[in-house]
Amino acid sequence: MQASAPESLHDKVRAVIDLIRPAVQSDGGDIEFVDMNDQGIVRIRMHGACVGCPSSNMTLRIGIERSLKERIPEVASVEAVD
Repeated sequence: MQASAPESLHDKVRAVIDLIRPAVQSDGGDIEFVDMNDQGIVRIRMHGACVGCPSSNMTLRIGIERSLKERIPEVASVEAVD
C-alpha cells in the first residue's frame, strides 16, 4: 500500500472553507478560496448576498478567520478580495 501525500496548506484551507460554506450559503451567500501567501494571509472572495452585506465583515472575522485560525495554526489572517 502506497502512503498518501501530505495534505497541503491550501487543501486544509479549502477543507475548512467547505465546512463553513453551508452556513454562508443558507444566508444566500458563498465564499471562494483565492489563495494563501507565505505570511499566512488567506484571501477569499465573497459571493451572492455577502457582497455589500453590512454583516459580511463580521462573518469574515468572527466566522471564517476564527475557524481557519483554530484549525490551521499557519493562518495569520483572512482578507476579502474583489
